[in-house]
Amino acid sequence: MHASDTSSSVAPVLIVGGGLVGASLAIALDTAGRRAILVEAAAPRVDAQPSYDERNLALARTTVNGLSAIGVWRHASARATPIRHIHVSRAGDFGSVRMDAEQQGVDALGWTLPARELGTALLRRLDECHHLTRLAPARLIALEPCQEGWLARIETSDGVQAIKASLLVGADGTHSFVRQQLGIPAETIDYRQTLFVCTVTPERDHGGRAFERFTDAGPVALLPLAERRCGLVLTVPGENAGAVEALDDAAYLTLAQERFGWRLGRLSRPGRRFPYVIQRVAAERLVGPRAVLVGNAAQTVHPIGAQGFNLGLRDALTLSEIVATATDPGEAGLLRQYAARRTEDREGTMAMSHGLVRLACLPQPALGPLRSLAMLACDRLPPLRDRLARRGMGFRGQAPRDVLEPLA
Repeated sequence: MHASDTSSSVAPVLIVGGGLVGASLAIALDTAGRRAILVEAAAPRVDAQPSYDERNLALARTTVNGLSAIGVWRHASARATPIRHIHVSRAGDFGSVRMDAEQQGVDALGWTLPARELGTALLRRLDECHHLTRLAPARLIALEPCQEGWLARIETSDGVQAIKASLLVGADGTHSFVRQQLGIPAETIDYRQTLFVCTVTPERDHGGRAFERFTDAGPVALLPLAERRCGLVLTVPGENAGAVEALDDAAYLTLAQERFGWRLGRLSRPGRRFPYVIQRVAAERLVGPRAVLVGNAAQTVHPIGAQGFNLGLRDALTLSEIVATATDPGEAGLLRQYAARRTEDREGTMAMSHGLVRLACLPQPALGPLRSLAMLACDRLPPLRDRLARRGMGFRGQAPRDVLEPLA
């Protein structure tokens, strides 16, 4: 067990799940002076936390603003690579969409950061918290409603603890135990796709450019990293995943080159590959009695467009903003306010990611000319391009205050 403050077994906010979003929420509440307990099944080490893995995260500009506001970015910025240009295209169609930071009047549209590096930064910032109790490794084993809150039974190395909370937050991932215990149904869509992530070295310098390439077999992305490396994200049909995983490095690079093209020349020196099965899981509602879902527990989206953590952080920062100074953080009116404020951003982001998969990645030849014209319009008409760029940077809906503040 690791605890920053263990003076009380009663917490106004109980956060279940210490991954990227849960840890960010805990830090945001601590920054605001709100006492909370964070329960995480993994030990408080980077190598033990499943979400602090080998993915390369494309962090939207608003995400970096938010991480700066809660004191995380200063621990991570040295390992981040700015994204100054974004190029979006579709194999077999004409036209492309190009977004440029200078056109938008900013130094970067976003930044690329390995998830493991963000995890390290979060752990360092958690160690600085003063109002937070951390239970790790620990596991929520039972929940029952009680007067003005929830009674949670937490299994730790010291035995089972009973903790009363006036607000319960499920940040425990796609297969959320909290969501199940609250009886909140979730819609699941199996895309029958698997994505592989690794690093590669392109023949030509990436120059801060990020690429997303849609193909019949799924999207391919190349993200800029330090030392001229790139993060490669290759999506394949689920039935082909085993065969792709078995490819040697040379054959895998050949496949990646065929799918991505030659915009950066020959790809070489692939790192270790990691597969992820892709599903969309969306909770039917975000709140229950004195309970809230955030991050992947609320919605797990297709990684196309790299919106998962960006959306989840906006969940966390919005919730923190609403409950930070409340006398009763679990009050029903506050939770209705949270759900209302997250609706436009959440539904818009989920619709965008799902729509892109259906329209841009499936083999529908009749749609080719329409897709091409749409990309040409977005590229050539500044109002459309600027709106797309701002949404890509995370400026959508009623954003939390912290993400709108300038970078420190």
